[in-house]
Amino acid sequence: MSLIGSLVTFLVGLLVGGLAIFIAAGVVTGTRDYGHAVFTALFGALVWGLSALLLSWIPLVGDFIPLVAWIWLIKRRYGSSWLHGAIIGFIAWASAVLVLAVLPFAGVTDAVGVPFVR
Repeated sequence: MSLIGSLVTFLVGLLVGGLAIFIAAGVVTGTRDYGHAVFTALFGALVWGLSALLLSWIPLVGDFIPLVAWIWLIKRRYGSSWLHGAIIGFIAWASAVLVLAVLPFAGVTDAVGVPFVR
């Protein structure tokens, strides 16, 4: 894939991840700011990636800590509790799965900023 194709795929995946977090945050906290959700998805991807890179070598814990870091970021960005952060994360994941069930027809197969969605 070319650099332009990779960039377009990343941007569309980021917008899908942002949409999933936007939907989830709207349901849980009533927040209606798509730009905030997209930046949360971008920061979430960075936090997930860095924590997975640094801690993936630790058995069991190495796979769990990136998820906790991602939920912490959502909790922090939306000023919510751990429970609400986890609920936003779960709804975002489920929303991304549903959106990505349709998007492969358009060539999109990934949601940036929402873990376990491919």
